Amino acid sequence: MKRIGFIAIVGRPNVGKSTLLNRILGEKIAIVSSKPQTTRHRILGIETRGEDQFVFLDTPGIFKAQNSLGDYMVKTANSAMQDADAVILVADAGYAPGETEERIMQYLKQSGTPAILALNKVDLCRREKLAETITAYAAAHDFAAVVPISAKKGKYVDELMEECAAFLHEDDWIFEEDMITDQTRRTLASEIIREKILRTVDREVPHGIAVVIEEFLEEDGITRIRAEIFCEKASHKGILVGKDGETLKRIGSYARADLEKLLGTQVYLNLWVKVKENWRDSQRGVTDFGYTDE
Repeated sequence: MKRIGFIAIVGRPNVGKSTLLNRILGEKIAIVSSKPQTTRHRILGIETRGEDQFVFLDTPGIFKAQNSLGDYMVKTANSAMQDADAVILVADAGYAPGETEERIMQYLKQSGTPAILALNKVDLCRREKLAETITAYAAAHDFAAVVPISAKKGKYVDELMEECAAFLHEDDWIFEEDMITDQTRRTLASEIIREKILRTVDREVPHGIAVVIEEFLEEDGITRIRAEIFCEKASHKGILVGKDGETLKRIGSYARADLEKLLGTQVYLNLWVKVKENWRDSQRGVTDFGYTDE
């Protein structure tokens, strides 16, 4: 009998949610960086094993929103928890629950949604500290299971999947067996470019970036992509382009390598930088760049 279940992956920014999803799927569908608030959309990851289909909802980190984009991201994370059969709360193995985790656990109590606690980065945590963290969470919420993991190294992720299987129910699959995400190739391309910006540019610039794919043409063994990078200030544009265009060239080179791996073709990538001032503070600006629940 086929089984299926929807499982939301939630937690504070930069705790390893997207790294965990990529590890489960064995492929990179969610961008990662050392900067918080990297994930903006809800990302669907599909893992089919035998008769079981796991549908994971990777979410933006839950934080105190400062602008319209932040409002959208927090709303997206909350919506994913409402839609899920179960929740994986990803937390740092070396720290007791903070305000974000308390807020999530309060929601879980109110909704009755079952949850697994995945204590990530266990490879960086002393055993005594891990025991303290487990005790603190056990006192705060009745989790269905607690699994210490290292998403980056893949340690104990199979054990986490075994716990997730308890929340599947008998039903037909929604997705084809070989499908791993509902994201289009255009969306994946824009996210890969944004990831390379996050990894290349420091200061306040990356969080004010939006990437729009204006052209995506697939020909015989060649994919031609034209992307526009929007930033919030003219000074940010200068940083993104760099002296003699060197920074933009570097972003393009990094992105092209990942895109060719993803698409399996040669990629011609054409990047342009434009300014749309303070777009994150405007509901219209946020919607124009596709950050909408419609």
